[in-house]
Amino acid sequence: MMIELVKSKIHRVTVTSANLDYMGSVSIDPILLEAANLIPGEKVQVLSTLNGERIETYIIEGAKGSGEVIINGPAALKIKTGAIVIIIGYILIDVNKAKDYQPKIIFPNELTNKLEF
Repeated sequence: MMIELVKSKIHRVTVTSANLDYMGSVSIDPILLEAANLIPGEKVQVLSTLNGERIETYIIEGAKGSGEVIINGPAALKIKTGAIVIIIGYILIDVNKAKDYQPKIIFPNELTNKLEF
């Protein structure tokens, strides 16, 4: 039996821009993508800590090193620039393997959206 599990999470990152005039998606700095084990085209949920909105979209690669997280398309009406969001990717996995699976969760600095080591 397969179940859906959290694969990756970018926990509490700031939306740097919201672009209504776009087909849809969330643009994310590739440094954050790599650290969180997410890839362009992957389906994700974006959860706003500001208003409780939950949107489902896909990732496109943003500018490397920019720290950008841009909400594109109609979702920009729901999640605005400056909102703190949580971005979650999921995986379908066999229930027996799921017991040992460890998701990749990162905690970037909310002010810069950059990782601090």
